[in-house]
Amino acid sequence: MNTHSITQDVHCIKLDINTNDLFEGIWPIPGGVSLNSYIVKGEKIALIDLFRDWNGSVSEAEAALKNLNLDFSDIDYLILNHLEPDHTGWLREFRKRNPNSEIIATQKGMDMVRSFYGLETGLRVVKDGDVLDLGNGKTLTFYEIPNVHWPDTMVSYESDSCTLFSCDAFGSYGSLGDRIFDDQYNDEEHAIYEEECLRYYSNIISSFSVFVERAIKKLSALDIKIVAPSHGIIWRKEPKKIIERYLKYASWSGGKAEKEIAVIWSSMYGNTKAGLDAVIRGIEKEGIPYKMHRVPNEDVSYVLATAYKSTGLVIAMPTYEYACFPPMYYVLDIFRRKHIFGKKALRIGSWGWVGGAKKEYDACLPNLKWESLDSVEWTGFPTEAEFALLEERGRELALSVKNS
Repeated sequence: MNTHSITQDVHCIKLDINTNDLFEGIWPIPGGVSLNSYIVKGEKIALIDLFRDWNGSVSEAEAALKNLNLDFSDIDYLILNHLEPDHTGWLREFRKRNPNSEIIATQKGMDMVRSFYGLETGLRVVKDGDVLDLGNGKTLTFYEIPNVHWPDTMVSYESDSCTLFSCDAFGSYGSLGDRIFDDQYNDEEHAIYEEECLRYYSNIISSFSVFVERAIKKLSALDIKIVAPSHGIIWRKEPKKIIERYLKYASWSGGKAEKEIAVIWSSMYGNTKAGLDAVIRGIEKEGIPYKMHRVPNEDVSYVLATAYKSTGLVIAMPTYEYACFPPMYYVLDIFRRKHIFGKKALRIGSWGWVGGAKKEYDACLPNLKWESLDSVEWTGFPTEAEFALLEERGRELALSVKNS
């Protein structure tokens, strides 16, 4: 069932999207993702956040509304906390079915209502502290939290139930099935969910961590008893847990994160991997945890999550046609775009007839703001002396992370 009651008058319309499609056209979601919309009933009825026509979502939403004895034509207000099309893609059709509803968004959100969907009437712009009175004691107060993660973003707060409708903030990957609340999951399931939460944050939100910190500070005065995001679990037992998790993630944006090392490696014929094995031996001598990702075998979505969480990085790649191994260069570019800054790094790799990867890697460092140990490169298979140097570099990196 896709209709779940939060209180007598506040309900979640939960749409599980299980598909081979990529989220935002780039990120894999093998465990699916939920699209959560919300109904708040007073004398008037508000629908908070919409959805796109995706993998049967419209018919499922219709059925969910029917469970509440409602239809799209019964909605008085459509609140658009955020205009990204996964939350608004069905807006034109909604307006056709309900021409009398009022659409509410921030000024920047309303600019997108016009430019994305060509709507010009029945629009209301709101700003910080504006209140929508639905009657019967139900009010929604709006707070702008720009750049979490689009400039139009706001949250809606329902004061009777103390529910924060946070849209993409405090969200996660993962479809939910019939369990949508945090107290319906055991510790093992929460651990899996937290991995998907970190992956979602690193993929979608990490570039905007300073704005996450500002938003959490701005909302700190609210009595928040329920956090209701538009992706992922609704937090009614421990709402502070997801807020504190996001605050922790945001604090990692400067580079100092967990005392761990993300080992990101590519190897064409095993020569770079042989050198990497020596680096790993050095890391293990200092007892620093590490996690390995092979590129391009593993999607950059997962690489991002581990790199964002880790204080240290190993970048192991061969030279390819006088430059970086192309799949690894793509990873470095994604790191720049997603602000994987301030890390302690080591780059190693082999080359065949001539080097070149080091020069291109070094050119990336100013934008990444990494503190990088001297690269270790070698021709063909490493010599015993090179093995010893690689092991020592691994130990140096681990010590640097340990002492950070």
